[in-house]
Amino acid sequence: MITLTGGRTTRMQDAIRILMLLDAAAEPLAEAPTEPALSTAVGVVRTQIRLQKLDFWVRNPDYLANELLNDFENGDRDPTLLMLAEQILDSEEPELRRYPMLRYLFGAYEQLDDALAILRQADLVVRRLRGAPGHITQHDYYLLEQGRAKVSETAQKYPALDWYSARSKLVVALADGIGATQLKDRQYLQEEYLNTPHGFRIPSITDRARNRLSDLRLDGTIKDVG
Repeated sequence: MITLTGGRTTRMQDAIRILMLLDAAAEPLAEAPTEPALSTAVGVVRTQIRLQKLDFWVRNPDYLANELLNDFENGDRDPTLLMLAEQILDSEEPELRRYPMLRYLFGAYEQLDDALAILRQADLVVRRLRGAPGHITQHDYYLLEQGRAKVSETAQKYPALDWYSARSKLVVALADGIGATQLKDRQYLQEEYLNTPHGFRIPSITDRARNRLSDLRLDGTIKDVG
């Protein structure tokens, strides 16, 4: 059984998280693939950048909550956004379920080959590369029928792991209509993220996000919304 504690992840944790994220983020296929290995594909996530950026928000609840506050303040002040941010920041989730990622050339990055190998071996996910050897232009991640079924089965057997699914759905909703490059640019707006040297892990912004929430409470914003 997997325990949800902050820090470094295991290969199996990565596999489960990525499977549930792909299940939440996969777009329906425009046409049935002709390749036999993809005959049971039910959806696809296109580009590694998009998958990594979505994964960053799943792995970093503090940054996710901060983005929810951004959308709340910059939009129509939807109370649901505020409620979701409060649920995260008023709990120990930022400490217990935060898995830092490296700052790389295109932003937050973590090696996913081991996790994807587990998913492929179990016939849950297939990754396909576009381009030529030495010049890969795109990664496509296909979710298979068995993968979608495994997500449902896992949620029923291990309720604690359904957190991954719930957070994945929230992250995908937050990123709705935003392209991979826009996601990257949005995450770069956070100074801690932007200023992390390449090859180092992106630091937490939990204290800043909680202080921001406190300020909203002090100025009466939350009471007015409620």
